[in-house]
Amino acid sequence: MSSKLFSSRLAPLAALLVLAAAASGCAREPVEGQLSGSVQIDGSSTVYPITEAVAEEFMIAHGRAPRVTVGVSGTGGGFSKFLQGETDINDASRVIKSTELALAAEEGIDFIELPVAYDGLAVVAHPDNDWADCLTVDELRAIWEPGSSVGNWSEVRPGFPDRELSLYGPGTDSGTYDYFTEAVGGASGASRSDFTASEDDNVLVQGISGDPDALGFFGIAYYEENADRLKLLSVDDGDPDNGDGCVRPTLTTVGDGTYAPLSRPLFIYVRPAAAEREIVSAFVRFYLENAGSLSRDVGYVPLSDEEYALALERFERRVLGTMFGEEAHVGVTMRELLTRYMSPEASSASSDSLLSEPEAL
Repeated sequence: MSSKLFSSRLAPLAALLVLAAAASGCAREPVEGQLSGSVQIDGSSTVYPITEAVAEEFMIAHGRAPRVTVGVSGTGGGFSKFLQGETDINDASRVIKSTELALAAEEGIDFIELPVAYDGLAVVAHPDNDWADCLTVDELRAIWEPGSSVGNWSEVRPGFPDRELSLYGPGTDSGTYDYFTEAVGGASGASRSDFTASEDDNVLVQGISGDPDALGFFGIAYYEENADRLKLLSVDDGDPDNGDGCVRPTLTTVGDGTYAPLSRPLFIYVRPAAAEREIVSAFVRFYLENAGSLSRDVGYVPLSDEEYALALERFERRVLGTMFGEEAHVGVTMRELLTRYMSPEASSASSDSLLSEPEAL
């Protein structure tokens, strides 16, 4: 895929109507007359490139009749729409929160939770930064924790220059923000507020690439697309079991979890009522059957073939609820979670426990 095409996929649009004609030149031939109707999707800007790529290929495969609209309002903003029944699918760069589960119960909205890929959060600086190549998790925490007074690079580590530190990160409605603050600060939302925030990762790329004193974070796919404008830092979590010293985010280190704690799974959430429509059901099947190759195309790490097969089985069996309850999941693979929570009873129990323990996430 060309850089120009990928950049267009990441354009900051409130909503994008993906037409088959926009993807001319792709190899798959249209099959006319199979499906009609529409699929409404919103949510994470991180998951957006994968979903947009799947939507594009889906409509090439089924001709011009199906319409797939992909919006970008952040994981939290997407859940807000999803849990009011406004969308069929929500893209999410984190698992559903206990507050969102409570709203789902209140509104009578069920969901099917499906992993689609892995992502690593990139910690980046301006390319002229010649002093920082790796930061520890402790240093990231000191920079980003609530009430932090760190405002100069020299305060991050002895030997760093006496230069103002400018911070950039996703907005508070972003699943990337939630994940980073939980992984680094210990709790979702545990962050200082005096940083340049945007729900649009392209705005963050532009800000960091134009600020020699910048430090920021976002999904690794946005770094890969802008590698000539940014400097990627390694991260040291202090745990030799995850690799000794500084670990750089790559397809391998994200996929095997050694890029810790900033590796994460990405999800789509599907309303079962919407899945009763043929076009939505066909789209989700197509998503899980093609996400492996398409996620790699747009800079993410695919699940294993077995994990995609288990996710598809979870969808076909309409298993409701979340796999992420109050128990710890550190060191538990996605395959183990998908296998453990394959029955409706097990998954519902996990959702119930999450509702009873709001701080479990």
